[in-house]
Amino acid sequence: MSQSRMTRRSALLGVASLVATPALVRAQSTDAFPETEDAISTQLPVRRNISSFSQQNWQDHFDELGVGCLLADITSRAVHYWGPDGTYKLYPSSVPMSEELTKRGYTKVVRKTEFPSWTPTASMRERDPSLPLRMEGGDPGNPLGTRAMYLGWPAYLVHGTHDTRKIGRQSSSGCIGLYNQHVEELYPLVKVGTQVRLV
Repeated sequence: MSQSRMTRRSALLGVASLVATPALVRAQSTDAFPETEDAISTQLPVRRNISSFSQQNWQDHFDELGVGCLLADITSRAVHYWGPDGTYKLYPSSVPMSEELTKRGYTKVVRKTEFPSWTPTASMRERDPSLPLRMEGGDPGNPLGTRAMYLGWPAYLVHGTHDTRKIGRQSSSGCIGLYNQHVEELYPLVKVGTQVRLV
């Protein structure tokens, strides 16, 4: 790349390297924001919220680490994880499409599944009658990707996605989505009983 030509990606990475912690730089690596990215709709520009996509402290959100803590920050579209030993991970995420679909507060991980099947809710099928009644795990069209962690709230999950265009956007019907490679890294770390907060 010539010095006179700077891409959006190199500009973002340059800013990130000046203001970021190592965790942020890691989250902004090539697997976090793919080289090619199309907007879900041609009317929607690709937007990043770098200013608030930064490291958090678990003590600001939880009383103790316990078996682990997971924070989904709806505003910055990021998932923060702290293991019981203080291990910290930061990932870009998708968030619900609207405030009406967004839950906030405390819950926990109640179960986990590899290659989850997907059953659209009644409200999803009302919005889009073409949705199938059920989609098996492993299907490339399955919106839950390769791993799912179910929360204490009905039909609310942290899961992977095959549609990488959704990450960093308000694009879900209520769940928190991660790139498949990130949910696969996080999945073995998150235990059933992990505390969860959505803010």
